[in-house]
Amino acid sequence: MSRYRGPRLRITRRLGDLPGLSRKIIKKSYPPGEHGQKPRKPSEYGIRLEEKQKLRFNYGLSEKQLLRYVRLAKKVKGSTGQVLLQLLEMRLDNTVFRLGMAPTIPAARQLINHRHICVNSKMVSICSYQCKPGDIISVKEQKKSKELINKYLAFPGLANIPTHLEIDKNNLTGKVNGLIEREWVALQLNELLVVEYYSRK
Repeated sequence: MSRYRGPRLRITRRLGDLPGLSRKIIKKSYPPGEHGQKPRKPSEYGIRLEEKQKLRFNYGLSEKQLLRYVRLAKKVKGSTGQVLLQLLEMRLDNTVFRLGMAPTIPAARQLINHRHICVNSKMVSICSYQCKPGDIISVKEQKKSKELINKYLAFPGLANIPTHLEIDKNNLTGKVNGLIEREWVALQLNELLVVEYYSRK
């Protein structure tokens, strides 16, 4: 299954607020579709599926990518759910978004693909690059790149920058100081249900 490229507001109406996917405000309180105004009680499987879909659409992953992250998280010592969230939060596209350099994760992905972002003074065009503590994220020394980032920094996607990141708006650089803590994850979900969903795969 490829990355979702359809209407984003439809997804946020169905799954709730996804800060990484879209900044649009939901005006209708019921889900999309013909039967949206006739809510049904979801099954146990349906609840787990919804939590998994929140994670997938917020971070802009394909099903195959998310499954790979879950398998990687299971191999690491500690809570699988928290390790999974840390792996996803430390992706370069999400780090650029959380620093305020892009309004959404898809916008951050475009900045990286178009070679506007450097990590430790080296050009990186891979969105899934795993940032490590001590990494310096900077903007390419080009007028167009700096103008674009300054425009985005004036209206960041999220109000607060997590404690594991710091940004210097004058020099347009960000630094990763450590791993993100669970309370700073902007997405509202139960990660244990995602692990349970994939436990049979």
